[in-house]
Amino acid sequence: MKCLLVIDMQNDFLTGALGTAEGAGIVGDVCSLISGFEGKVFYTRDTHGEDYLTTREGRNLPVPHCLKDTEGWQICEQVGRLIRAEDRVVDKVTFGEMRLPEIIREECGGGPEEIHLAGVCTDICVISNAMICRAAFPEIPVLVHADCCAGVTPESHRTALEAMRACHIDII
Repeated sequence: MKCLLVIDMQNDFLTGALGTAEGAGIVGDVCSLISGFEGKVFYTRDTHGEDYLTTREGRNLPVPHCLKDTEGWQICEQVGRLIRAEDRVVDKVTFGEMRLPEIIREECGGGPEEIHLAGVCTDICVISNAMICRAAFPEIPVLVHADCCAGVTPESHRTALEAMRACHIDII
């Protein structure tokens, strides 16, 4: 079975506190990818608490975002409409979700035949989760859909894609 990881397609990363035109601009492509995908779909949701500014991330990026149960924390409406009962939403408190390989194995009955990624931010959370998957599933193709990802800046997006390519992650 193939699996698709839709990374952090939340309001705060698209139109909210950390939103960018590039992030908002990929929503349609991400929806098309999800709609046409044959396999298991996972959605990650960046999740922070009221203590965000006292965390390491908050001290380095002092912009409160994705605070649990706020509008900014929600997966954007267009993507959210595509979530099916059999899909899995995974809340994560840091860039990369260390439980992801275990969750994928549970949901896919072992290792999937391919792991696809899309979402935001290419240079932070997409690359972090792609590298976790690359390490946990060394013989399984890990593919990142470049046109369904957006970084903090276009330059950091391209740099992250090249870094992933160097680690044998397929950029498509």
